[in-house]
Amino acid sequence: MLSSYKLFIKSKNYSLKWRKYFDVYDAIFKKFRKKKIIFVEVGVLNGGSLEIWKKYFHPKSRIIGIDLNPKCKKFQKKGIEIFIGDQSDENFWKKFYKKVGKIDILLDDGGHTNKQQIITTVKSIPNMNDGGVLIVEDTHTSYMKNFGNPNKYSFINFTKKLVDDINYKFKGLGNFKFSLNDYIYSIQYFESFVVFHINSKKTSYNRITNKFLTKKNFRDYKFKDLVKKKLSTNKIISKFKFLSKYSFAILVYKITINKIYYLKNIFDVIKCKKFFR
Repeated sequence: MLSSYKLFIKSKNYSLKWRKYFDVYDAIFKKFRKKKIIFVEVGVLNGGSLEIWKKYFHPKSRIIGIDLNPKCKKFQKKGIEIFIGDQSDENFWKKFYKKVGKIDILLDDGGHTNKQQIITTVKSIPNMNDGGVLIVEDTHTSYMKNFGNPNKYSFINFTKKLVDDINYKFKGLGNFKFSLNDYIYSIQYFESFVVFHINSKKTSYNRITNKFLTKKNFRDYKFKDLVKKKLSTNKIISKFKFLSKYSFAILVYKITINKIYYLKNIFDVIKCKKFFR
């Protein structure tokens, strides 16, 4: 099977792709190549890439292109479908998925604006099959002035929020008003690429699984335990052990440990600040 790069080089049809993208395509798409899938690419241009994806994936795969330009409809033929619509229009996506159903891959090579990339991501992820991937490329536009960036609400900053969203799945951390953590299993970053791996079956709340040993377990040496150990072995504090029978003394002891832990974290942050510049 030819790599995506070799197929693009051999193609007689014009398409515009950056050289480093092909390694990402092959790495992410490898598991799909022998399967009958539904593949969608936003941004048809001259139809060149759709022809290549038709050869790249299983011959019975459904290849769909989306573009704002009505003239792109001429690239529709056997094995390739063309939908005309605005990727920044939420209603377009609602109608699209109502007609097409759930998909396996979406490759966003469209207009690259914050709104276009965010709306495409938001409206597509819930309409993807488990095991599917959504790739948004040319994400360097999140740093370019002619795309209105850098901006607090750039696409890349939106993906950073989704990283928080995934981690907020952990019990007790709360939730965002808008969340996709019931669908996104993981997120990968490459230069100019963000890849969302979709699997709703793997996004349930995490649970602790303990394997109890027959022998004595090793002590958990996280910071709080080290503080407790140092305080308990301190010669001065040991003289006041008799107070441990009083509830107020236990409370003071716990508050002291938590305060020390809090202050230690502050000092750690100050030391790590240089890595955030």
